[in-house]
Amino acid sequence: MVLPPLLKKKKGGKEMKLDQKLQGVIASVAFIGGIVLLIAALALDFMGSAFEGRGAMLVIGILAILFGMYLFPTEKHHRKLINIIFLFPLLFTFMVTVIIPLLLGFYYSFTDWDGIRIRNYVGFENYTKMFHQPSFVWSILLTFLFVLLNMICVNLIAFLLALLCTNKFRGIGFFRASYFVPNLIGGIVLGYIWQFIFSNVLVQFTSKVFDNNYSILSNSNTAFVGIIIVYIWQYAGYIMLIYITGLNTVPGEVLEAAAIDGANPLQTLFNIKIPMIAPSITICTFLTLTNSFKMFDVNLSLTGGKGSIASFMDSYLTNGTEMLALNIYNEAVIKSNYALGQAKAVLFFIILATVSIIQVRISNKKEVEL
Repeated sequence: MVLPPLLKKKKGGKEMKLDQKLQGVIASVAFIGGIVLLIAALALDFMGSAFEGRGAMLVIGILAILFGMYLFPTEKHHRKLINIIFLFPLLFTFMVTVIIPLLLGFYYSFTDWDGIRIRNYVGFENYTKMFHQPSFVWSILLTFLFVLLNMICVNLIAFLLALLCTNKFRGIGFFRASYFVPNLIGGIVLGYIWQFIFSNVLVQFTSKVFDNNYSILSNSNTAFVGIIIVYIWQYAGYIMLIYITGLNTVPGEVLEAAAIDGANPLQTLFNIKIPMIAPSITICTFLTLTNSFKMFDVNLSLTGGKGSIASFMDSYLTNGTEMLALNIYNEAVIKSNYALGQAKAVLFFIILATVSIIQVRISNKKEVEL
């Protein structure tokens, strides 16, 4: 490893000690000065200052911190510091785009933030207010029902497709690609496509066969079923590929030994294949769980969350197909209740994190048992 010039050995021990001391001073000054500039730039931005040099202060502060770390005069830890420098862009981006907004979101949920400024600290008022909204409680219950049904249906259909696509017959690649293509279509576009299918194509079919010219999107119950159908059609192909990968890792010798021992296809499936692809099952259930909770674009474009519910918590609801993510969007962006919407988003994060951790732990435990 090439060290900074000041770390090269010189003939005299005093010169070596003096250079290291000077290098340490320069490194310390650069590092501390960079931190001061970084904090000052962030503070000015947080206070809404009109000072135009905030961006330059931020960049110079970051560069000074990296320069100070690079000049750190301890040869033993020099490689670790270089590794940190190379990791810094990724870590900094993650902090700016995920960690800092998350912390600010927690803070804003306890205020009366209107999207521009904060006037008062209101404590848990936003959290108590949202549970007095029947529409929000309904969206939570509907989301949990949607997640449960989709975890079962998507994984079951994807696994059956994976079993079909791991058989050897002509054109298997075409079928794999065909099942996966719906996942490449954006959720907004997909929702409008299926809205046309449900409201035009299928209506003409049902009017001739069942003497019924109503779209399934016109009723909250059937519209909810329509959302599930669209989600399965979009996501099953992606989950299928993960199951195919897992099934292809099952050793052929094990399957041959099972066939020699007289195991039928169902015994081979339940006693050999499924236990051996337990990690794939864990990944697929986690992905379907998290993505079902976060489902937003199809819900927005297909039904817009609309649908009448006659009586729920002594209220008449008009958001019978509105999932939790769409409810948060409507509260914050459409109704401009940013603080209340942020409180809902915080609760959404807590629910999703808790359910995901529980699901992963249960799945890992079952992996060990299998």
